[in-house]
This record gives sequence, structure tokens and C-alpha cells, in this order.
Amino acid sequence: MSYTGLTAINEKVKQESAFISVLRQQIEKVIIGQRYLIDRLLIGLLANGHVLVEGVPGLAKTLSVKTLAEAIQAKFQRIQFTPDLLPADLIGTLIYNPKDGTFTTKKGPIFANIILADEINRAPAKVQSALLEAMQERQVTIGEQTFKLEEPFLVMATQNPIEQEGTYPLPEAQVDRFMLKINLTYPSREEEQKILKEYAVTDKKIEVAAVIGPKDIKRARQVVNEIYMDEKIEKYILDIVFATRKPSDYNLKDLVDLIQYGASPRATIYLTVASKAYAFLQQRGYVTPQDVKSVGPDVLRHRIIVSFEAEAENKTSEDIIKRVFEEIEVP
Repeated sequence: MSYTGLTAINEKVKQESAFISVLRQQIEKVIIGQRYLIDRLLIGLLANGHVLVEGVPGLAKTLSVKTLAEAIQAKFQRIQFTPDLLPADLIGTLIYNPKDGTFTTKKGPIFANIILADEINRAPAKVQSALLEAMQERQVTIGEQTFKLEEPFLVMATQNPIEQEGTYPLPEAQVDRFMLKINLTYPSREEEQKILKEYAVTDKKIEVAAVIGPKDIKRARQVVNEIYMDEKIEKYILDIVFATRKPSDYNLKDLVDLIQYGASPRATIYLTVASKAYAFLQQRGYVTPQDVKSVGPDVLRHRIIVSFEAEAENKTSEDIIKRVFEEIEVP
């Protein structure tokens, strides 16, 4: 790309991403800390992907996604996944009217812009697959009718790492449909002190102003697609993904016995789009290697399946990703 072309896209991104700082301000009126979670939700929105969050209860996961929905004027639905949930509770059903012998469609809570699928691993496989189908196809079939889901459509699913009794873990192939998987940790001591001062009251409601609307998100996505990615960065992304499949080709012989399956081509696509979305959040019209490094672990951590040897050695996909990023030459 010519220097003039790069300057033009840089200016365009600066203008179009101006809402990001205002949006963050609104969200941070309610949420203290959790910048990492908010940024990953924004990447999901901008890159048209979904987010899987793992973290203990009480880390403001629900509050974060609800506040984001308010700030972008989007319809929000929280669905609590339980063992007795049915697919119809999620997508809707046909209701029979005995008066005239007809059926009317009752749409389920999936018909919203932002969905919080709370404790997705508590519901049976049928319900999980109904949600994942809606995520993938962006449409729902009730009876013989197919309904398109409104854009933007973002699913944030949560998993609780404790209390695994009686849960239905998501199969690897289904987890792969989430663009990002993020692990939430506790806030820092300073952040928790702010939370204490702000929220240790019996009733507190902070109003969040709507900064942008769904149309603005769609326009921002178009700009994200235009963000420039150099061929060297594309090669860097391919090297990272291929190193998880054939570690010995990349001087990573120590990882050969630790990886059962490497990342799929979906990882290559998502790593590319998420890196562009991350560059957009930084108000930049081009992707740097640091953008790839920042989103890389979130895109890859649920796509690398470790072997029994790795489990025996207490090695996780996180360790493998860290090793890959250390070894692959940065352009």
C-alpha cells in the first residue's frame, strides 16, 4: 500500500474510532477495572465474533456486558443456563390456537443484539447446540419458518471454573466457534478498594448514556475490514498457527509430544480479524505485531488441545502459546 493510501486509512480510522474513548468513559462509570474484558467484548462486536469467558462468580461479567449493551443502544438478554432448559426456551416455539386451529410463533430470548449465556456448561447438549447454531448461522428456525437475527449479534457465554459436578462441558469443536476465550482474574487491591468505596451501599444505580447505535457498529465493522495488514504480518500469523500444528518445523521440538491438535484455519481467520479490531481500538489504520501478540492468546487458548503427556507435566495451552510466541520471529 502507498504512503498516501496508508495515511488516508489512518485518518479514516481515527475519525471513525473516536467513539471508543467516549464509550469506555460511559462503561467505566459503572465498571471499575475489567478493561481487558471490556476491550475483548468490543473486539467481539467489531470483528463480528463471540466471546467465551471463564471466571469465578462476582467479577462483574453480567454487569459489564449489560452496561455495554446500554451504551450502544442494543437489546440485551440474559439467559441462565440450567439442566432443565429446553431449546424452545432459547429460540422460541410455535403456540397452537384452538379457536382457529392455527399456530403462532413466539420468539425466544435469542432475538436480541447482545446475549449473555450464563453458565453455558450447565445446560444439556441440545440447548448448547441450539445456541451455537444461532451463533454460526445468524438465524433461527422455528417450525418451518426461518428468522434472521438482528445485527449486531454478540453472544458472551460464561463458564464457572468451580463446581463442575453435574455440568455438560462444551465439546472442543463447539468451543472453536467462539472467536475469543478469556480467563478473568480478580481485580487488583487498588481497584477493589475503589469498588468498596463505590459499591458498598445498599442501593446504587448509575445511568449510562447511549453513545452509539447498532448502525454505528455496522459502519465501524466496514472500517475494520479496511485496516491495512502487511504481508509480513500475514506471514507472522500463519507461522504462529502452523507452529501449533507442526512444532518441529519451527524449532519447537519440545512441543511435539505436548500438542494433540493444533489450531484450525478458523484460528487464522479470527486472529487476522481480531488483530484488525484491536488496531481499531488503538485508533490505528494498520496492524502491528504487538496487536497480534495482544489478541493471540485469547484466539488460541481454546483451539490448542493438549496431549496426555502435557497434562501429566501440568502443561496447559497457555504454556504452549507462550512458547510459540517466544520462538516465532517477529517481523
